[in-house]
Amino acid sequence: MVSINDYPFLSSRDPESYKGDYGHALLVAGSYGKMGAAVLAARACLRAGVGLLTVHTPRCGVEILQTAVPEAMISIDDGERCFSSLPAQLERYDAIAVGPGIGTGDATQKALLELLQHRSAGVGLVLDADALNILAQHPESLHLASGAIITPHKMEYKRLFSDAEPQQMADLHNLVIVGKAHHTQVFAPHCKPLTNETGNAGMATAGSGDVLTGIALGLMAQAVAYPRRHKDYEFSINEPANVQQIAALAVRLHGEAGDRAAAHRMQPSVIASDIVDAILL
Repeated sequence: MVSINDYPFLSSRDPESYKGDYGHALLVAGSYGKMGAAVLAARACLRAGVGLLTVHTPRCGVEILQTAVPEAMISIDDGERCFSSLPAQLERYDAIAVGPGIGTGDATQKALLELLQHRSAGVGLVLDADALNILAQHPESLHLASGAIITPHKMEYKRLFSDAEPQQMADLHNLVIVGKAHHTQVFAPHCKPLTNETGNAGMATAGSGDVLTGIALGLMAQAVAYPRRHKDYEFSINEPANVQQIAALAVRLHGEAGDRAAAHRMQPSVIASDIVDAILL
């Protein structure tokens, strides 16, 4: 079982620390009519403890995000309605997540592939939702996602890998694959799968996956940033077992939040915002 106590940036904080010690995350999310996904992922990322969050979103989403998530900074895309241009200075981020609500239009497909080509070494990567649907349309570019955490539901997985076994795909493509299910399993290259036992059927609701993406992004940014000030803490995104542990912790925290939400409201009444509100570290 993955424990919070294994991660000092979560279990205890130096009173002399500041927000930069806990990572700067970039979330690329949202499009016209789908800004709720960006809001949910952003709120979850912040609740997961990240020090700084920038959300890259189209112009139509700026007012929504600055109202709904005032703690987040905004990087404004050139496009009015969709993700179509790269955020500036990608190298300044500790971790990047792409996918919630971005759509799959031509401009967005081009922008995603360009972002993957230009991401800096040492930066954590989480891909979900429409980012995975775009990659399914460009299988020749799947190598650009090497080292990433991906969080597909069953249909997204099938579009990407057909009926192939998750462990085989993790090994082949150097991916950490979160196989979302009743007992979610986290597969990593040449590692033993980790099985999660938290969560409930009430989490089968719109936006729940966006919350998981936000949690994973927040944890990854903290893990990458923490060794800059704490030299005794070792973490490398080039070690699949390290990335697998972060993904497994995100799944566990997501499930625990879902269990708290269901205990408060009962499973049929749980919505994704309830899961965000129930995140406790």
